[in-house]
Amino acid sequence: MENNRNYFIAIALSVLIVLGWQFLYMNPRIEAQRKAQEAQKAQQQTEQVQKPAAGGQAPAQTSGAAPSGQAEATATREQALEKTPRVVIDTSALSGSINLAGARLDDLKLKAYHETVDDSSPTITLFSPAETKDGYFTELGYIGGDATGAVPGPSTLWTAPEGAKLTEKTPVTLSYTNDKGLTFTRTISVDERYMFTVVDKIENAGQAPASLSSYGRVTRYNKPTTPSAYVLHEGFIGVIGDDGLVETKYTATEKEPVTPAKSTGGWLGITDKYWAATIIPPQSSAYEARFSHFSDGQPRYQADYKDDAFTVAPGQSIELKNLVFAGAKEVPVIDGYEVSYSIPKFDRLIDWGWFYFITKPMFKLMDFFFRFFGNFGVAILCT
Repeated sequence: MENNRNYFIAIALSVLIVLGWQFLYMNPRIEAQRKAQEAQKAQQQTEQVQKPAAGGQAPAQTSGAAPSGQAEATATREQALEKTPRVVIDTSALSGSINLAGARLDDLKLKAYHETVDDSSPTITLFSPAETKDGYFTELGYIGGDATGAVPGPSTLWTAPEGAKLTEKTPVTLSYTNDKGLTFTRTISVDERYMFTVVDKIENAGQAPASLSSYGRVTRYNKPTTPSAYVLHEGFIGVIGDDGLVETKYTATEKEPVTPAKSTGGWLGITDKYWAATIIPPQSSAYEARFSHFSDGQPRYQADYKDDAFTVAPGQSIELKNLVFAGAKEVPVIDGYEVSYSIPKFDRLIDWGWFYFITKPMFKLMDFFFRFFGNFGVAILCT
């Protein structure tokens, strides 16, 4: 009897602790997050009313760095999509378009995911054009000088074949030729899930050597609107050289940029709770990575890289390959990309916590039991 009484007391105390945690800590925290989001939304609406419309051109770039200037967003999503020529993206997992101004991925929706549990609710919008208040995009380009002429950047208008459409089976090829005889040919392909392969061929038909650097950037205007979890990282992320896994909060970059040491190999980008956008630069070239926040023009967060300069001799050509991941953080997909593309520690795009070596195997075991029994409760008990 004494043992039974102690047993019931222990159960009662456990219940009280759980309830106390929920009501005294979690509920006030959730309510504070809700009020903060409402305040942020109200502030954004006020700013849109008070701020004058800005021109469509981005401010001038700073030579020698990845572009960071961005004019203030003033357009609706529909207006922005109609503003520039585009190439349609239509795969089993993705829908959207490539913006031929800058060859940006700035219009992307995830077909398999919805805003609510109701399948009739809107699908998740991952990327949106820079002219909108929810701007979020990836861009790959080049930094040159007077000798190279104009090189592909944020406002470069690429050309595409008439009727071009990006699917799992049909890549698209874009081209741009400048006044110095440099021709940039960009071939973009995508697999059945979320990985884009971007291969650039640069041909020099001019009379002088051309020295330039490539860059890539993931830029977004707003932090996630869904409530965050303190045990889960959201913000900047990458695996960069000797620094290894780098996770940086949005607020940290509002104070000063985070600049890991120059490295070769790895990847960088921005992660949310369920989705992410990352760039995997050419793995054989040294590059400088940067996580930043900019408040000029349109406030924005940016993960970018710039690689070491290379030279294309007259009559010669060179090829560069970038990978862009944009989609849901599905464990089998992420693990598959790490292996098939030899991306260092790409599985760390998913936050497994400090005890990664325990939590990931436990998840895989639980997932196995769930798929076997078809019930999460049973899977948890078996794990």
